[in-house]
Amino acid sequence: LQAQQEGYTEPNPKLDLSGIDVMRKILILIRESGYPMEIDAIANDSFLPDPVIQAESTAAFFESLQQHAPHFEALYNQAEQQSCRLKYVARFENGKASVGLQYINKEHPFYHLEGKDNIVLFYTDRYAEQPLQIKGAGAGAAVTASGVFADVIRIGNL
Repeated sequence: LQAQQEGYTEPNPKLDLSGIDVMRKILILIRESGYPMEIDAIANDSFLPDPVIQAESTAAFFESLQQHAPHFEALYNQAEQQSCRLKYVARFENGKASVGLQYINKEHPFYHLEGKDNIVLFYTDRYAEQPLQIKGAGAGAAVTASGVFADVIRIGNL
């Protein structure tokens, strides 16, 4: 609820927590890299219980999240026991894409992500051992507005 109030989520937060927004983002990156793919080809390993996903309104969604709090506490506790943090990760490798919640250890670059930050790691022939990293704010009105403005400028230059 706090993330929605601060403008970090989609207007319908179910799009974020169900993985749909992350699926859309990885699909954009995949297509921009020249690989043809459709969203239904992306595996979505949702961490939400079915009743939460099936909630029909935002209010019902938040209510269902509260009702399933023990499920989320168990995920968090398991991560803590493994000295990990939970992060929602998108992956594209060998022509296959997936999104889902993962346990991230302290050595991984994703471990220290906080709040609205996003990170993209590029493993290539030249960056096989140490990936190229792009990190920065990935949510909020200012970031979204600047992206839209850049698109408008690019269209104007066509």
